Amino acid sequence: MTNVKVDITMSLDGFIAGPNDRPGEGLGEGGERLHAWLHDLDSFHELHGREGGEASPDSDVLREAMESVGAVVLGRRMFDNAEGWGDNPPFAMPVYVLTHEQREPLEKEGGTTFHFVNDGIESAVRQARAAAGDKDVHVGGGADTIQQALRAGLVDEIHVHVAPMLLGRGVSLFGEGLVGVDLEPTRVLHSPAVTHLRYRVVA
Repeated sequence: MTNVKVDITMSLDGFIAGPNDRPGEGLGEGGERLHAWLHDLDSFHELHGREGGEASPDSDVLREAMESVGAVVLGRRMFDNAEGWGDNPPFAMPVYVLTHEQREPLEKEGGTTFHFVNDGIESAVRQARAAAGDKDVHVGGGADTIQQALRAGLVDEIHVHVAPMLLGRGVSLFGEGLVGVDLEPTRVLHSPAVTHLRYRVVA
Protein backbone atom coordinates (compact mmCIF):
# COMPACT_ATOMS: atom_id res chain seq x y z
CA MET A 1 0.00 0.00 0.00
CA THR A 2 1.32 3.43 -0.94
CA ASN A 3 1.83 5.78 2.01
CA VAL A 4 2.25 9.52 1.68
CA LYS A 5 4.94 10.67 4.05
CA VAL A 6 6.81 13.76 5.06
CA ASP A 7 10.52 13.12 5.65
CA ILE A 8 12.63 16.13 6.60
CA THR A 9 15.34 17.43 8.92
CA MET A 10 14.41 20.10 11.47
CA SER A 11 16.26 22.07 14.14
CA LEU A 12 15.22 21.58 17.75
CA ASP A 13 13.38 24.91 17.60
CA GLY A 14 11.34 23.86 14.59
CA PHE A 15 13.06 25.30 11.51
CA ILE A 16 13.87 23.44 8.27
CA ALA A 17 15.87 26.30 6.75
CA GLY A 18 17.52 29.46 7.97
CA PRO A 19 16.39 32.96 7.03
CA ASN A 20 16.73 34.35 3.51
CA ASP A 21 16.57 31.04 1.67
CA ARG A 22 17.11 31.64 -2.05
CA PRO A 23 18.75 30.15 -5.14
CA GLY A 24 22.37 29.40 -4.35
CA GLU A 25 21.56 29.21 -0.63
CA GLY A 26 18.57 26.90 -0.62
CA LEU A 27 18.69 26.20 3.11
CA GLY A 28 19.05 29.85 4.07
CA GLU A 29 21.62 31.44 6.31
CA GLY A 30 23.10 28.80 8.59
CA GLY A 31 20.71 26.14 7.36
CA GLU A 32 23.36 23.85 5.88
CA ARG A 33 24.24 22.81 9.44
CA LEU A 34 20.89 21.03 9.65
CA HIS A 35 22.14 18.33 7.30
CA ALA A 36 25.56 17.80 8.85
CA TRP A 37 24.38 14.37 10.08
CA LEU A 38 24.03 13.19 6.46
CA HIS A 39 27.31 14.08 4.86
CA ASP A 40 29.52 11.21 6.07
CA LEU A 41 26.94 8.43 5.66
CA ASP A 42 27.64 5.72 3.09
CA SER A 43 23.99 5.84 1.97
CA PHE A 44 24.32 9.60 1.35
CA HIS A 45 27.44 9.01 -0.73
CA GLU A 46 25.58 6.30 -2.63
CA LEU A 47 22.64 8.65 -3.28
CA HIS A 48 25.01 11.11 -4.93
CA GLY A 49 26.91 8.51 -6.95
CA ARG A 50 30.01 8.49 -4.77
CA GLU A 51 31.89 5.75 -2.94
CA GLY A 52 32.88 5.77 0.72
CA GLY A 53 31.10 7.03 3.79
CA GLU A 54 30.30 5.47 7.12
CA ALA A 55 27.89 2.60 7.80
CA SER A 56 25.78 3.41 10.86
CA PRO A 57 22.19 3.34 12.17
CA ASP A 58 21.77 6.87 10.77
CA SER A 59 22.86 5.58 7.38
CA ASP A 60 20.33 2.75 7.65
CA VAL A 61 17.54 5.29 8.32
CA LEU A 62 18.46 7.24 5.18
CA ARG A 63 18.75 4.10 3.07
CA GLU A 64 15.36 2.88 4.29
CA ALA A 65 13.82 6.21 3.28
CA MET A 66 15.50 6.14 -0.13
CA GLU A 67 14.45 2.58 -0.95
CA SER A 68 10.82 3.00 0.12
CA VAL A 69 10.01 6.04 -2.06
CA GLY A 70 8.73 5.86 -5.64
CA ALA A 71 7.77 9.50 -6.29
CA VAL A 72 8.32 12.93 -4.73
CA VAL A 73 6.21 16.08 -4.33
CA LEU A 74 7.98 19.44 -3.98
CA GLY A 75 7.06 23.10 -3.97
CA ARG A 76 8.23 25.46 -6.69
CA ARG A 77 10.24 27.55 -4.21
CA MET A 78 12.24 24.49 -3.17
CA PHE A 79 12.80 23.57 -6.82
CA ASP A 80 13.98 27.11 -7.61
CA ASN A 81 16.18 27.37 -4.51
CA ALA A 82 17.94 24.14 -5.47
CA GLU A 83 18.24 25.42 -9.05
CA GLY A 84 16.79 22.17 -10.36
CA TRP A 85 19.52 20.11 -8.65
CA GLY A 86 21.78 20.40 -11.66
CA ASP A 87 22.03 17.94 -14.55
CA ASN A 88 21.83 14.76 -12.46
CA PRO A 89 19.50 15.21 -9.45
CA PRO A 90 19.62 12.64 -6.63
CA PHE A 91 16.01 11.48 -7.02
CA ALA A 92 16.09 8.97 -9.92
CA MET A 93 12.28 8.93 -9.93
CA PRO A 94 9.32 11.15 -10.93
CA VAL A 95 9.15 14.46 -9.04
CA TYR A 96 5.95 16.56 -9.01
CA VAL A 97 6.52 20.29 -8.52
CA LEU A 98 3.65 22.49 -7.34
CA THR A 99 3.57 25.68 -9.38
CA HIS A 100 1.24 28.22 -10.99
CA GLU A 101 3.24 27.98 -14.20
CA GLN A 102 2.27 25.72 -17.08
CA ARG A 103 5.41 23.93 -18.16
CA GLU A 104 6.39 20.76 -19.99
CA PRO A 105 8.06 17.93 -18.02
CA LEU A 106 11.80 18.35 -17.55
CA GLU A 107 13.88 15.19 -17.96
CA LYS A 108 17.28 15.02 -16.30
CA GLU A 109 20.07 12.47 -16.19
CA GLY A 110 19.79 9.47 -13.88
CA GLY A 111 16.06 8.86 -14.25
CA THR A 112 14.65 12.04 -12.67
CA THR A 113 11.77 13.75 -14.47
CA PHE A 114 10.23 16.92 -13.01
CA HIS A 115 6.50 17.25 -13.70
CA PHE A 116 5.01 20.70 -13.08
CA VAL A 117 1.54 20.60 -11.48
CA ASN A 118 -0.61 23.75 -11.50
CA ASP A 119 -3.91 22.41 -10.17
CA GLY A 120 -3.12 21.96 -6.50
CA ILE A 121 -1.64 19.66 -3.88
CA GLU A 122 -4.37 17.02 -4.27
CA SER A 123 -3.54 16.63 -7.95
CA ALA A 124 0.20 16.50 -7.28
CA VAL A 125 -0.19 13.77 -4.65
CA ARG A 126 -2.65 11.83 -6.82
CA GLN A 127 -0.22 11.85 -9.75
CA ALA A 128 2.68 10.93 -7.49
CA ARG A 129 0.75 8.00 -6.00
CA ALA A 130 -0.02 6.68 -9.49
CA ALA A 131 3.65 6.95 -10.46
CA ALA A 132 4.97 5.40 -7.23
CA GLY A 133 3.37 2.01 -7.82
CA ASP A 134 3.71 -0.02 -4.62
CA LYS A 135 6.24 2.40 -3.12
CA ASP A 136 5.63 5.51 -1.01
CA VAL A 137 5.21 9.16 -1.94
CA HIS A 138 7.59 11.59 -0.26
CA VAL A 139 6.33 15.14 0.32
CA GLY A 140 9.75 16.70 0.51
CA GLY A 141 9.05 20.37 1.14
CA GLY A 142 9.26 23.16 1.48
CA ALA A 143 7.25 23.98 4.54
CA ASP A 144 4.28 25.48 2.70
CA THR A 145 3.89 22.34 0.55
CA ILE A 146 4.05 20.11 3.63
CA GLN A 147 1.46 22.27 5.41
CA GLN A 148 -0.84 22.16 2.39
CA ALA A 149 -0.64 18.36 2.33
CA LEU A 150 -1.38 18.13 6.06
CA ARG A 151 -4.34 20.51 5.86
CA ALA A 152 -5.76 18.48 2.98
CA GLY A 153 -5.52 15.26 5.02
CA LEU A 154 -3.15 13.67 2.50
CA VAL A 155 -0.27 12.69 4.81
CA ASP A 156 -0.07 9.22 6.39
CA GLU A 157 3.29 9.51 8.19
CA ILE A 158 5.67 12.22 9.37
CA HIS A 159 9.38 11.43 9.72
CA VAL A 160 11.35 14.23 11.38
CA HIS A 161 15.12 14.11 11.89
CA VAL A 162 15.88 16.54 14.72
CA ALA A 163 19.31 18.11 14.45
CA PRO A 164 20.84 19.07 17.82
CA MET A 165 20.95 22.78 17.14
CA LEU A 166 18.91 25.97 17.46
CA LEU A 167 18.57 28.14 14.36
CA GLY A 168 16.64 30.87 16.16
CA ARG A 169 14.82 32.00 13.03
CA GLY A 170 14.09 30.87 9.53
CA VAL A 171 11.48 28.68 7.84
CA SER A 172 9.19 26.99 10.37
CA LEU A 173 8.16 23.44 9.48
CA PHE A 174 4.62 23.60 10.79
CA GLY A 175 3.91 27.31 11.22
CA GLU A 176 0.48 28.29 12.50
CA GLY A 177 -3.02 27.06 11.77
CA LEU A 178 -2.47 23.30 11.74
CA VAL A 179 -5.28 22.37 14.08
CA GLY A 180 -6.75 18.91 14.59
CA VAL A 181 -3.79 16.90 13.27
CA ASP A 182 -3.24 14.14 15.83
CA LEU A 183 -0.14 11.97 15.74
CA GLU A 184 0.82 8.56 17.09
CA PRO A 185 4.56 8.04 17.70
CA THR A 186 5.74 4.82 16.07
CA ARG A 187 9.55 5.02 16.32
CA VAL A 188 12.32 6.96 18.05
CA LEU A 189 15.99 6.40 17.18
CA HIS A 190 18.87 8.44 18.53
CA SER A 191 22.53 9.00 17.77
CA PRO A 192 24.95 11.75 18.83
CA ALA A 193 24.30 13.46 15.48
CA VAL A 194 20.50 13.37 15.17
CA THR A 195 17.24 12.07 16.65
CA HIS A 196 14.87 10.30 14.26
CA LEU A 197 11.15 10.62 15.08
CA ARG A 198 8.38 8.82 13.22
CA TYR A 199 4.66 9.51 13.62
CA ARG A 200 1.50 8.10 12.10
CA VAL A 201 -1.17 10.69 11.30
CA VAL A 202 -4.36 9.52 13.00
CA ALA A 203 -6.71 12.46 12.44
